Amino acid sequence: MYSTQVQTNTHYLLNQEQRESNARSYPRRIPIAIKEASGIIVTDMEGKTYFDCLSGAGTLALGHNHPVIIEAIQHVLAQNLPLHTLDLTTPIKDEFVEELFASLPPAFSSRAKIQFCGPAGADAVEAAMKIVKTATGNRTVLSFHGGYHGMTHGALSLTGNRSPKEPITGLMPDVHFLPYPYRYRCPFGLGGELGEQISYQYIQRVLDDPESGITSPAGMIMEIVQGEGGAIPAPDEWVRNIRSITRKHGIPLIIDEVQTGLGRTGKLYAFEHAGISPDVVILSKAIGGSLPLAVVVYDKDLDQWSPGAHAGTFRGNQMAMATGIATIRFIRENRLESMATKMGEQLQNHLKTIQKLNSSIGEVRGRGLMIGVEIINPKQQPDNLGSYPAYPELARLIQQECFHRGLILELGGRHGSVVRFLPPLIITQEQVNQISHIFAEAVQAAEKKILHSL
Repeated sequence: MYSTQVQTNTHYLLNQEQRESNARSYPRRIPIAIKEASGIIVTDMEGKTYFDCLSGAGTLALGHNHPVIIEAIQHVLAQNLPLHTLDLTTPIKDEFVEELFASLPPAFSSRAKIQFCGPAGADAVEAAMKIVKTATGNRTVLSFHGGYHGMTHGALSLTGNRSPKEPITGLMPDVHFLPYPYRYRCPFGLGGELGEQISYQYIQRVLDDPESGITSPAGMIMEIVQGEGGAIPAPDEWVRNIRSITRKHGIPLIIDEVQTGLGRTGKLYAFEHAGISPDVVILSKAIGGSLPLAVVVYDKDLDQWSPGAHAGTFRGNQMAMATGIATIRFIRENRLESMATKMGEQLQNHLKTIQKLNSSIGEVRGRGLMIGVEIINPKQQPDNLGSYPAYPELARLIQQECFHRGLILELGGRHGSVVRFLPPLIITQEQVNQISHIFAEAVQAAEKKILHSL
């Protein structure tokens, strides 16, 4: 039984500081001990409520403790169903695969195989690397600047952020990073459609060049909307061109949908915006219905590895499959991907109004309910595109001002200068309005504390 003794946030945060690893991250920026949670609202130990626009880093597609999730958990427990089965099959597992495949475009799912992984997206990334390397016999992997694919050894090697990589020696070799379209900070200093064209043309020329120094790739991994990289969406035409390039060169295209999957970007899967069919799709977070689950879904022609080539004790989490079924079904039946588009547009409109009234917002961007607000220093000189330097100190202060007002947000992007919005897909119009009002107050307060003193 849990203790019924009422303690303050400070009590639990001090215990956490004394006992937990120095690697803990979220509590340093979001100092809260959560007592209760429902939908988009969490309540701390002292009774203060917050709008949760972190949502378990996108895991909680239906918010906290949604009724269909609770019902699925209770059903598993009431029926005395197994909780853990390794990769042995069960009716729930079979139903989960059916429901998942039905949610994917038929052109992809009709040729698909599925691998259940350890219950984290990073392990699914590791599995995807092994699938394409085994199938192609090649060793090189192509990734993108700004990409995030996890913190395990191989996944970290594929991640753009240098900070967590610097202390780690011997990362996975033969990883090559390519330019990702980023209008506000174009890697070629061009911006707009021209920068996007140069990006895919550069990639095409590198792969055509026998003197590029890059050996035949085993695969290319990318996010359609970069999450931790700062909510940067790839243009549809650019994605289609990348798909054409990879097909031409026989390179398996791996789409990391760990954060974008199941409706967050306004489609059930982010790759559907461009109308492409990838070779491999990596899924986690939302597909477990708030419980740990991760899978790789891939073209059957790549299914060339041997029995036991990838394993994991907790790849048979039956309760997560039950809550995953409930989540996929609820999202599809209620067209929550369309609601993500509608609510995302409303939120972006509010944020763009706030941008006009303040000087520290360089860009508002995103897709669906995956939105980033890039915080800049307007007191410094802009670059040749008119983009101002990142201002991570101000971004952190805005995050703190939001927290004090009852809004939980996380930072990401270059230098941690992008405020990220990842609310659950069940967010209402009224909640969007309230969240926008809090954010507007927080930006004004933070600017007054920092910018006006410069």
